[in-house]
Amino acid sequence: MTYVGSPVRRVEDRPLLTGSARFAADLSLPHQLHLRVVRSPVAHGRIVGVDASDALSLPGVEAVWTAADTQDIPVIDFRMPMIRDVERYRQPVLAGGRARYVGEPVAVVLAEDPYLAEDAAELVFVEIDELRPVVDPYRDGTRATEIGVVEKAYGDLGAAFAGAPIVVEMELSVGRHSAIPMETRGALARYEATSSTLEMFGAAKVPHYNRAAIARMLGLPTAAVVLREVHVGGGFGVRGELYPEDVLVCWAARRTGRPVRWVEDRREHMLAANHSRDQVHRIRAAVDEDGWVRGVEAEFWVDQGAYLRTHETTVSELTSSMLPGPYVWPAFRCTGHVRLSNKTPCGTYRAPGRYESSFVRERLMDVIAHRLDLDPLQVRRRNLIPRDAMPFNRGISALGTEVKYDSGDYGLLLDRLLDYLDYKSLVADLEARRAQGESVGIGMGFFIEKSGLGPFDGVRITVDEAGYVVVVTGAASIGQGVETCLAQICAETLGVRIDSVQVRHGQTDDLVWGMGAFASRVTVMSGSATLIAARRVRDKALDMAARVLEARLEDLTIEDGRVFVRGSPDGPGITLGEVARRLRPGLAGGEPGLVAEGWFEVDHMVYPYGIHVAVVRVDRDTGEVEPERLVVAYDTGRVVNPVLVNGQIHGGAAQGLGGALLEEFMYDDAAQPLSASFMDYLMPTADEMPAVEVLVTEDAPSPLNPLGVKGAGEGGITAVGAAIANAVADALECPEDVTRIPLSPERVRRLVRRRAGGGSFRRQ
Repeated sequence: MTYVGSPVRRVEDRPLLTGSARFAADLSLPHQLHLRVVRSPVAHGRIVGVDASDALSLPGVEAVWTAADTQDIPVIDFRMPMIRDVERYRQPVLAGGRARYVGEPVAVVLAEDPYLAEDAAELVFVEIDELRPVVDPYRDGTRATEIGVVEKAYGDLGAAFAGAPIVVEMELSVGRHSAIPMETRGALARYEATSSTLEMFGAAKVPHYNRAAIARMLGLPTAAVVLREVHVGGGFGVRGELYPEDVLVCWAARRTGRPVRWVEDRREHMLAANHSRDQVHRIRAAVDEDGWVRGVEAEFWVDQGAYLRTHETTVSELTSSMLPGPYVWPAFRCTGHVRLSNKTPCGTYRAPGRYESSFVRERLMDVIAHRLDLDPLQVRRRNLIPRDAMPFNRGISALGTEVKYDSGDYGLLLDRLLDYLDYKSLVADLEARRAQGESVGIGMGFFIEKSGLGPFDGVRITVDEAGYVVVVTGAASIGQGVETCLAQICAETLGVRIDSVQVRHGQTDDLVWGMGAFASRVTVMSGSATLIAARRVRDKALDMAARVLEARLEDLTIEDGRVFVRGSPDGPGITLGEVARRLRPGLAGGEPGLVAEGWFEVDHMVYPYGIHVAVVRVDRDTGEVEPERLVVAYDTGRVVNPVLVNGQIHGGAAQGLGGALLEEFMYDDAAQPLSASFMDYLMPTADEMPAVEVLVTEDAPSPLNPLGVKGAGEGGITAVGAAIANAVADALECPEDVTRIPLSPERVRRLVRRRAGGGSFRRQ
């Protein structure tokens, strides 16, 4: 039975399609209280006092708590610490002396029903002495707090720029946007006094880490806290934090002795959940006349928002370390400045740092081509890392691991893509349309992704006496097909039907250690652990079957859950269920049960890679950009399930298009949010999305894991912004003028006006 590589139908979809799935907002417990958060209405100010008397006078309001009540709860610590001496910028669960962004939690209300809790929260009066906010930490650097600098460098940059025939300089920026998952955040917690156990439903992405953090913050043994993942309506990085509300729900349940439920509304999500991106880059390149890039120096500024949350400076770390992408670039230095402002804190969002750096790098490559009057394809191909240089060591680190591209043939992928596109005919067609007066253009963005972040993952596989298989993993599911992928690997390795395999995930009392789902790691890490565990279960089953069947071990095989002599499927055999029965304690000696664990450990990430191509039509009057084609070529090493990979790429492409054209969190001069609803924060719908064309290749399996796989979760988004921007620049014949995304209609009209006036927008 061949499952790995096959388009197996997702095994987790029935409850989602039939309406029986249970998300956090679907859960309730008897005698529960409902929690509502009172949030700061101003961006920056001293909190003078909180008057809760009117709220407490309402019948059914159980409590109103402020920072004075939660002062014994530590601030939220970092999950991924990167730089030193930034602990003082962590976020408390409730703001005490000072409010630092609109939407910051200041108090919580607990009431008998959610409507009463919301009414009571509106009656809580927070007196704040307003202070002048920092709105743009890049332009207003003298007032902004710079909390740290991230620097990556290799090679002799001075020699690279000395005598360079041409130096290209640019300033580019990516606006503030983020994931807006279908499901807003929510949690339901209860404390069982008889067992001294705190249980929280609604965990996502990193349940094991958040369990340990909550236990530590509330002064409980780790084993006394259980986090349970239910269905999750999208992750995309934004759900990978430990937020104040997660801790407050658990703390309130323990303090009141009653279950406590909290579900945010959409406005709360847009004010309080992580934002991302929001970077300004200055970059310069030393270039030879044939397009060879001798060296690149980059500097960027990140608007981190009001606090450092659990990902700390991960985005800045990845921006700087992944900026060189697929190009040799013999010398490189990148300096990232992390600054605070009075906005919602920033964190990771699908392809964090790579979306931004790919936009910067690929715009730079197009401008280099323009300056030298060369084809952008020619410049890219000239600088690609060759296949025979793999593995390619960058000489820098990312997330504590050495950046060493494990495998790749970037030129081959480019060739495959050009053949798929019939590139010469496509370009000729666009030229003909331009001659007829249409503003159409094509743009490309090459990218390198990273995936399979360690250091470990574990899986336990058990075959019961009826022959059913249970795979327990520390991974989490956020819709990416975890159950299907792991079931495919287990079923093929063990020799059972996939419908006999159940995958359990996201329950912290099932497995002692777990890393969760982030950084496109599950297929690489959990998949490899599943393979290891399944091989061990298989070996154990064959060993017992050899004794029962009186056959040589090497002569046996397993198919459809039955062990028999190879080549004799109708001869004597034994089912895996019977093997499990013979492995009861006291019967066979040794370790009882048909069960085994598999642990996979790594100290390097793997690096999938790809290319985005966009064809756009621009309406010069309205500034509307219509994407006519969006093509994603992506090499994932080895594909476990092509349907899952295609789905991930399609979803990522939609989010990338949103960031390129539509989505942006805007603020006024008082740091008041101007994009706190879907009236003002625009997302692509089916009407705006072209049919995404996907070309998946398996030319460069990874040598770093037994499956040869690389992650597919983020490649759909990474260079969409770059490809769209380059296509718009081509369509408007302003190759150096597109310097910011998203390309809103007003920004596009500005480009058109400047082009018509003979000027250039920010050309250096």
